[in-house]
Amino acid sequence: MSGREHHYEVNVRWTGNTGNGTARYLEYGRDHDITASGKPLIRGSADPAFLGQKERWNPEDLLIASLAECHMLTYLALCARDRIVVTAYEDEATGTMTETAGNSGRMTEVVLRPRVTITDPEKADRATELHHDANRACFIANSVNFPVLHEPAIHIA
Repeated sequence: MSGREHHYEVNVRWTGNTGNGTARYLEYGRDHDITASGKPLIRGSADPAFLGQKERWNPEDLLIASLAECHMLTYLALCARDRIVVTAYEDEATGTMTETAGNSGRMTEVVLRPRVTITDPEKADRATELHHDANRACFIANSVNFPVLHEPAIHIA
């Protein structure tokens, strides 16, 4: 079914004003709250390399998490359609961002490392192949301009 559109609304509110706004680069906080109707609050900040707080989620963390989550949800749907029973799934995803001249940068690569447990050893090859199909179908992976690589491992329960 093509042509359907889905719309999302998120509110990002800066909470890092320490009294003087952004009058001085080193003196304002990078803290912010991310909210959406009916969902729990996400406390965000910048990466500590950019004067943020390490205990809060940063945009780079959230981008990698979005890619890993989208891949997982797509993969699980494909497995269900192929009658591959997945009993566990965990991903240790990593990303690389490279700073460039002019106070900018870009994400250059994300590697997903899904560890999947299935029940049928005869379906292990197909379970591995479905990671390629999931990457091709993942909405978020289709929206980024850098490689999203996969290093899957399939285990049998």
